[in-house]
Amino acid sequence: MKALFDERQRKHDPKHFMANGVVLPSPEQPARIDALHEGATKAGCSFLQPADQGRAPLSAVHTTEYLVFLETIHTRWSRIEGASEEVIPNVHPDSRRAGYPRSAVGQAGFHQADTACPIASGTWESAYWAAQSALAGAELLLEGERAAYALCRPPGHHAFSDLAGGFCFLNNAAIAAEHLLSQGLRPAILDVDVHHGNGTQGIFYERGDVLTVSIHADPIRFYPFFWGYAEERGEGAGRGCNLNLPLPRGAGDPEFMKQLEKAKEHIRAFGAQVLVVALGLDAYENDPLKGLAVTTPGFGAIGAAIAKLDVPTLLVQEGGYLSPELGDNLTSFLTGFESA
Repeated sequence: MKALFDERQRKHDPKHFMANGVVLPSPEQPARIDALHEGATKAGCSFLQPADQGRAPLSAVHTTEYLVFLETIHTRWSRIEGASEEVIPNVHPDSRRAGYPRSAVGQAGFHQADTACPIASGTWESAYWAAQSALAGAELLLEGERAAYALCRPPGHHAFSDLAGGFCFLNNAAIAAEHLLSQGLRPAILDVDVHHGNGTQGIFYERGDVLTVSIHADPIRFYPFFWGYAEERGEGAGRGCNLNLPLPRGAGDPEFMKQLEKAKEHIRAFGAQVLVVALGLDAYENDPLKGLAVTTPGFGAIGAAIAKLDVPTLLVQEGGYLSPELGDNLTSFLTGFESA
């Protein structure tokens, strides 16, 4: 399988995030790249440098003012006397219909959903090239490849059209799906991260031309808390084109595979001509964020089951945090996918 990655994705190096009122070291570290790269290589992937397809595919998903914010906010923030090294919001509007401030502090609150998406000097460049890696993977499918793997870091599925959150800035999977749609294909997005893909859902929630499906830990007591419930089915033209399949905390391989069969049934019924998989490996039983209990062999079974949909598939890396088995879990998934 061909894989995509750009070294500039290492430049985003977040130091902190807050959980349960405690400031902690961010688990979304550049070192994730090394484990994932090694895991993909062991599965037989050959890495390619993504070409720069410019900003148009990004602006097809994200608002112009949000892209300007991401690119310029750290420089603006740095001019504030006594400002922290990272842009971290401390005030938020009560809705997306609120007024749009000019101040860097106000815009940070408007465009950053939480404290898990600090922006530093290298954040924009890393996020930009993560998105370009996903786009390059989509191009490979358009050229006839059966599958491709995009090592996207930082991840993307918590990013809305104008809102960062949960370690995510640009929604790599949504950008790739939108690009495939623009080329005449009918895409579905399948999210298998331990966390609900709330940004992806939000981007397509009122649209019927992209199916969004997410298998994740029940958000009733788990991030992202406010999205990911089974009753969220889409609105307007998107009614019935969003499927959430939450699992109880601690659920393992059998429960996950059962929900995956439901997901596949909907993907087939939608008539998807191409599949984008938001590939989180943080459903692993020993992942630091601990939500589900998928085993290393379980990831192989998940990969094989997805491959049996028999449509061109782009695998876009999402979560999966540092543990000794992170690379092994990716190897297992990719090997299972290739063997199906």
